[in-house]
Amino acid sequence: MVMVELAKRLVACSFADRVFFSNSGTEANEAAIKFARKFQRFSNPVKKEPTTEIISFTNSFHGRTMGSVALTSKEHYRSPFEPLMPGVTFLDYGNVQAARKLIKSGKIAAVFVEPIQGEGGINSATKEFLQSLRGACDDSGSLLVFDEVQCGLGRTGYLWAHEAYGVFPDIMTLAKPLAGGLPIGAVLVTEKVAASMKYGEHGSTFAGGPLICNAALAVLDKISKPEFLKSVSEKGQYFKEVLTKKLGTNPHVREVRGLGLIVGVELDVSASPLVDACRNCGLLIITAGKGNVLRLVPPLIISKPELEHAAEILLECLPALDGST
Repeated sequence: MVMVELAKRLVACSFADRVFFSNSGTEANEAAIKFARKFQRFSNPVKKEPTTEIISFTNSFHGRTMGSVALTSKEHYRSPFEPLMPGVTFLDYGNVQAARKLIKSGKIAAVFVEPIQGEGGINSATKEFLQSLRGACDDSGSLLVFDEVQCGLGRTGYLWAHEAYGVFPDIMTLAKPLAGGLPIGAVLVTEKVAASMKYGEHGSTFAGGPLICNAALAVLDKISKPEFLKSVSEKGQYFKEVLTKKLGTNPHVREVRGLGLIVGVELDVSASPLVDACRNCGLLIITAGKGNVLRLVPPLIISKPELEHAAEILLECLPALDGST
């Protein structure tokens, strides 16, 4: 079965031992919540009050429905579904001391974190932060969950974003980039997590279909090649250099940041007028964070001349930030 082949390929190129397929990133994150809580109950069968609480971080984004939306920072995204998922604590992204203290309380089932925040503004974790989370989870028995729905699958120039830090999770979530934009989600887990789930305790109606999995195999074949990942890394560095050179002297531009081809340009004003101006000139970009960050996530197969052309359009449209074109 092609679904089995895809699962084997994902296991072979990652930290994981098992894979569960879903239809989207939201469903992948909701499954990760369930797996983490089930793992805690399975690991501590005599505990009267099972460990169920979750840590997430400011400006995080883990999906748009019920369980996963409750893990989305209230500073960035609000939803009427949030009360359906109590027991989520938000900490400042990158705050090592606060995270370690709460994890060590023994009440945390899992810590959800994006190695590089996409929707939240292209914010990269530090190696110290992720190492600290890994150590604290190991000490307390909590699970570390990396949401790589936006930053994974070659986007950073590494197959998995966490490889840049040398820190590995217990659970990782992926989504549509795996199938080139077709609907898929995936939860990659270690054997110790998988052992807590029995056959039939979780499922999905359409996940793992042959069409989607064949597409995912083709994508994985392409992006997992070392030479392809190297090209993404090189193009990403080139793009940041071009953007810094062309845009960096503008007083509205605070920072150009990112890794590989997930790049953010932080402004001191709303980015919406620039997004509109660029669209009228044929360049599609979107905002991130609190609306003052340009999120630039071009196709991984983009060429350097195309990246330079995009930077030229951005430069030409910068006057839109001053209310003129």
